[in-house]
Amino acid sequence: MSLSTRSDSLHLVLGDEELLVERAVASVVGAVRASAGPTGEDIPVSRLRAGDASAPELAELLSPSLFAEDRVIVLEAAAEAGKDAVTLVQDAAADLPEGVVLIVLHSGAGRAKAMAGVLQKSGAIVHQCAKLKPSERVDFVRGEFRAAGVRVGAEVLEAVVEAVGSDLRELAAACSQLVADTGGKIDAAAVQRYYSGRAEVSGFDVADKAVVGDSRGALEALRWAMHRGVAHVLLADALADAVHTIARVGSAGRGDPFRMASELGMPPWKIKKAQAQVRGWDPASIGEALQVVAKLNADVKGQAADADYALEVAVQKVANLYGGR
Repeated sequence: MSLSTRSDSLHLVLGDEELLVERAVASVVGAVRASAGPTGEDIPVSRLRAGDASAPELAELLSPSLFAEDRVIVLEAAAEAGKDAVTLVQDAAADLPEGVVLIVLHSGAGRAKAMAGVLQKSGAIVHQCAKLKPSERVDFVRGEFRAAGVRVGAEVLEAVVEAVGSDLRELAAACSQLVADTGGKIDAAAVQRYYSGRAEVSGFDVADKAVVGDSRGALEALRWAMHRGVAHVLLADALADAVHTIARVGSAGRGDPFRMASELGMPPWKIKKAQAQVRGWDPASIGEALQVVAKLNADVKGQAADADYALEVAVQKVANLYGGR
């Protein structure tokens, strides 16, 4: 089915909870590509910050193409768009060019606050992505487990939220890890075993310090995390994720994180952070760091006699590789 015949070509992603926003965009793009059949993966996705774009840039992006090629346009930061940009987006949304699916990301506030209401009146499908209230995080965790085909009791849900904290990304990762590590047989004891102290110090804290060469800070955070009972595998996974992210972003070169997001399959904030971190790395040091985290993965899963020591050595090595040291 051509995108021009779809009744769901206009989408409003409303709110500023990053994880929910990313999932909403991915869901729409996935549905569009699936509906296009075998050639769906070739449908291009263009991302542009509406708040930073000039009127000519937006006009070109939203104009009909000569051959009405199918394409998806994601407009970021629409709430910060200027008057001319707002007019262009609203006019285009009211009569989208053939072959276009438009996804507008709007915080619900900002100087272009009224745009959200105008897009809804134009028939936009709304994806609610507002930040969750504390009372809603338990429901979020319940949904994550259900999506994985696992049902857990209220005590488990409360234990996860209490141990992991309020960040939805970390809550989602915790649910996924628990399902994988327990085979879906999750009780409060399992949560305590894997995530005790997680809210105070996480593997991401350790990894962020290690990949910018802060050896002392990384080791201090690591020892505190281990003292609080954070699982070895979580600490190793966080360090590996940080190194792999730097490798991917480094090989992609400099560029607008919002434009690179689709190509790399990462959220813009993560790309932007890695771009700052990668300045202290070169291909040789990244290659060595990749070997370090690959060995650590095996070590924490049983090959090392002392997983604590293996983690300390790996964190120290990664930190020392920063800046070509």
